[in-house]
Amino acid sequence: MRSFTAIIERCPTTGQFVGHVPALPGTHTHADSLDELHDKLVQVVTLVLEDEDPAPETEFVGTHTVTV
Repeated sequence: MRSFTAIIERCPTTGQFVGHVPALPGTHTHADSLDELHDKLVQVVTLVLEDEDPAPETEFVGTHTVTV
């Protein structure tokens, strides 16, 4: 079993949650709830890994607040 970090944002226009896994190109999706988004992310990551077993392109480090 492998773990990947997903970045999740909310679209201000639609209110939907949008998620992508930066380490795996092509792994992005959207949903109305966080639970639904999680399920969809699992599906898309599984599909990408079935096609190939890519080496992660990035490694999640953390978040940083910039005050201006």
